This record gives sequence, C-alpha cells and structure tokens, in this order.
Amino acid sequence: MKIKKMKLYLSILVFAFSSSGMLSSCETSDNGETNQPSSKYGQYGTFFENVPESENVTIYQVNIRAFSEEGNLQGVLDRMDYIKSLGANVIYLMPIYPVGEERSAGDLGSPYAIKDYKAVNPEFGDLEDLRAVVDAAHQSDMAVILDFVANHTAWDNAWITEHPEYYQQDENGNIIIPPDTNWNDVAQLDYSNKDLRDAMIDAMSYWIYTANIDGFRMDAADFVPNSFWEQAVDKLEQIRGEEILMFAEGGKTAHLKSGFDYIFSFGLFDTMKEVFLNGEAATDIQKANVEAYANVYDKSKRVVKYTSNHDVNLSDGTPLELFGGKQGSLAAFVIAAYMKSVPMIYNGQEIGYDQRIEFFTHNPIDWGSADNEMLQEYKDIIAFRNSSEAIRKGELTSYSSDDIAVFKMAIEENRVLVFSNTRNHSIKYILPAEFQGTTWENGMDGGSVSLDTEITLEPYSYFILKN
Repeated sequence: MKIKKMKLYLSILVFAFSSSGMLSSCETSDNGETNQPSSKYGQYGTFFENVPESENVTIYQVNIRAFSEEGNLQGVLDRMDYIKSLGANVIYLMPIYPVGEERSAGDLGSPYAIKDYKAVNPEFGDLEDLRAVVDAAHQSDMAVILDFVANHTAWDNAWITEHPEYYQQDENGNIIIPPDTNWNDVAQLDYSNKDLRDAMIDAMSYWIYTANIDGFRMDAADFVPNSFWEQAVDKLEQIRGEEILMFAEGGKTAHLKSGFDYIFSFGLFDTMKEVFLNGEAATDIQKANVEAYANVYDKSKRVVKYTSNHDVNLSDGTPLELFGGKQGSLAAFVIAAYMKSVPMIYNGQEIGYDQRIEFFTHNPIDWGSADNEMLQEYKDIIAFRNSSEAIRKGELTSYSSDDIAVFKMAIEENRVLVFSNTRNHSIKYILPAEFQGTTWENGMDGGSVSLDTEITLEPYSYFILKN
C-alpha cells in the first residue's frame, strides 16, 4: 500500500544514480524540515502529495496523436477538465519522446521507438508544455504517469554509436532487433551491462526531476530482467518517496515483487472477448482472474483490466466491435472495472467512438460524435467505483453461471454484488442461498432491492447492489 512518508526532521543524504555519477541529496531548511532531493537536473515544482493509493486508481490512457485535432500536449491540457469529469485520477500519457527515423509503420513512426530518452518530441511540444500538463493535472488532483520503453531503442538513438555495448549483438557483432519479434524499427538492449542499467535509471529519474511526474507505465516489461526492475524502482523511490506509481505492461507476477503496483491482465481481456463474441462460459472470466492473481499476495497490488487500449483497439477492434455494441461494451467494462482490478480507459471508448485509432499517424478522435448517454454511463460506473471501498479494496468471491458474470466484493461490513449479462438475450439466474431473501440498495439509483430466489437480466445488462 502507498503510505505517505512523514516529513523527516533529520539531515540526510540519499545517493542516487547515473552513468555520470549523479549525486542526489536532501537539504535541511532553517526550521529543520528536510526538503526534496537535489540533483544535477534540479527539481521542478513540488512533489504531488495526493498520489492515490494503488488500489484507488482509475487510469485514463491518452494517445497524444489522437486526443486532439492538434495532436499535441496543448490538446491534452485543453481537455484536462474533461478527463477529471470522467472520474479518472491517473493520466497515462503514451510515449512523449522523439521517435526514430526508421519507420516500421505509419508516417510518423512508432512512439515506442525512442530516439532520445531525455527530450520531448517536437511533434507534441516541449518540456514546458509537458510541465503545463502535469501542473494542471496536479491542480485537478490527478497524477501523471509516462509511458517508458526500457527494452529497446530506435536505431538512431545516440547510444547506438556512442555505446554499442549497451545492445545485444549477434555472433558477428551486429546489434539485433528484439528476439522472436518483427520489431525491425528498434534495437534490443542488453541488461547484463551495468552502465546501461545506470543510464536507463538516470533517464527515468530525469522526468521525475524535470517534469515532476508521478510514475511510469513500463512497456514490454516482461522482456526486461526483474533484477533491473528491482534496482530501478528502489532508486526512483529514493527520489520520489513511496508516492510513485509503477505499472508493468507485462503479465508476470514477479513484477509485483520487484516494486511494481500493477501488472496487465492480457488473459482476462482475451477471455472476455471469447465470452462476449464466441459464447464461451462466463465462468471462464473468473478462472482467468484467479490465474492472474495466483501469485499476488500483497493486498495493495492490482491487475489492470481493460476493454480497450492502444494495441488491441488497432489490432482487434473497438469495444463496440468486441463486446456486442454499446450495451455489451458497458457490461464488459463493469466486469473489468469492478472485479478486483484497477480499470483503464482508452481515450474515446467512453464516448462510444466506433473507429479504430492509429497511433503511428495523426488520427484525431471525433469528439463531436460522442454518445453522451454512454459517456454518462461510464461516469456513473466510475463514480460508484470511486465511492465504494468494497470495490476498490475488498475481497472477491465469484458466483458466475455460464451466461452471467456474478461476483461479490466485500470489506468488513461493506458488500457489493455485481451481475453482468454477457449475452445478447435475457437470462434467468438462480441466486445462491446466501442472497435469497436479502435486501440491498441499487448502486446506481439508490432504490431498495429485495432479492427472491432468482433474477432475470435483460440482454447485456448489468446490476449493481450494495449493503
């Protein structure tokens, strides 16, 4: 659990890291309070004190190229109030860095082919624009995490020529692409090299110091050794304190022992597709959830669940395509948001945007096409999650049938019972004995609900009860 550190009343020195021997120290003020660490970069701003506890997070993923007509950081800044109104408390920005010249797809290239780890892509603006976004998010009580790519770089990254020893090479001394991939626009880094590790941690620390960001989403985390992640998280927390959010784009539960707060639920997403699209049993969803949490023993750790993200939106389809249209996609999102998870919303899905979104090109979302009824439903679903300690921190018990995902989230005396019909037709569900004859409150409208022996759910409907 993220616990805010008390201010120290001692003068201490914290030694940080970098390939050039960066020193970070804490300075003591006249009244004896310890200030933030200093570094060769200096420290921009004051650390955000309201970074949410890991279980309380709702993530909003921003594809900068698509988020506004301008396709830049100013476009994100202009819609800050909108993100806040959705109920999100963490903004996840896709990579902000200059992109390599070698293009694997699209006119602008992949944002995951990084040319310079310590610069803002001029396509998006500059450091001051990033600071303005972070400052505005903090003023709106939202944290900001940056997408970061530690596994590979672009071929025109300066390290290619200045430090070829940072990269994996074949028997002829040629730098290689990531093994077992077709990612021809990027070069594979070699984490057996200590200097590379120091340089990479230095690059991450740069953004904490110079832009006051609150954490990272680590791309392709499964490809990078866990020993590096342990080293990196430890060093970053020396700068930022416990108030840092670390999100691994990977399914290995070992990441959670390395200091990450979150892993990705690839399996649950794939299972939900099979259930909604191909009629597989809804009980498979609870099985996939058990598998995802099989080795997660820290109650504050969470699996990030989603019905869309930048990859699957482009490769597989929008939530409308994958989960049976508007109502099916909402029923799926309720499962992803409430079933012992941290939910992630990909920009546009909340308005029922029915176009796949490119991230190799400038492909603006048409916000004018918003389904405002659907948007309000997303807001209501998120608002209930934000209000419910049982949903955010409770223990999960599943009661699913073949057709309806049913589960309870409970903490102490607070209980929430969730029903989500995964079928496009009405389904009758026989209630477990423990719920028969009980009275609940409707989580969405506050009305009283008395349960008998069974309930009938309309096509792709969901039902949320609390007591």
